[in-house]
Amino acid sequence: MSAQDTQAAPGENGLDSFLDKWRARWPEWAVAQVFVPVAQRPVALAWASLVQELTDAAWGGSDARPGEAKLAWWLEELQGWSKGVRRHPLGIALQRLPASWAALAASLPSLRDSRERPRDDADARAGLRPFADAIATIESQLFGGPVESAVAVVTSSLLQARLAQTGESAVPLSTLARDGEGATLRTWGGQLLRDWPDGPASRPRQVWGALARQRLRRGDAALPVPPWSALLAAWRGARKA
Repeated sequence: MSAQDTQAAPGENGLDSFLDKWRARWPEWAVAQVFVPVAQRPVALAWASLVQELTDAAWGGSDARPGEAKLAWWLEELQGWSKGVRRHPLGIALQRLPASWAALAASLPSLRDSRERPRDDADARAGLRPFADAIATIESQLFGGPVESAVAVVTSSLLQARLAQTGESAVPLSTLARDGEGATLRTWGGQLLRDWPDGPASRPRQVWGALARQRLRRGDAALPVPPWSALLAAWRGARKA
């Protein structure tokens, strides 16, 4: 056993806590994962948990400074992953995989800057483009599938995730100016749903995107959908992969 493995062994429980955090936000995965190949499921879960950690740092809290510090730490951590070094428990599941960790690290400043309320739909998508590019590239490396068409699917999924996490502050200024406070959450969610790209993308991304779309259809980006609804949505999404 290497020194790195010896040091990382106590982190197994820490890994579970991060996986459970993502499961708690996306309980639909318990039924939807059936449409993802068995061999890909543990990696998909760890990867989704990592993306959630990064977006939580970028968008969470009323004060941006703690999140900025977390993203700076993650930038160094992901650079370390590209060199075979890890500290975070999620690295137990992910670091050794052949993925562009350095490119993901390089995209984090753009994710940090996306905390600002976007001017309009185009601004919201453009701000996330570097991060979405890095995600789509890594998902192609981990799960197969195209990169170029997947970028749009990833971007829409990120916008849904931000709406679920931050609510009103995720809505572009143009939507706020047009509709006023109160109606903007449903309006922006409806626009994300109408503009959702067809893909294709990797199988896990198509399933995650299908679940996100189903939440938007039901009018609440943060509210999990019932199991049968999640199962049907995931099946439809998986068929596009």
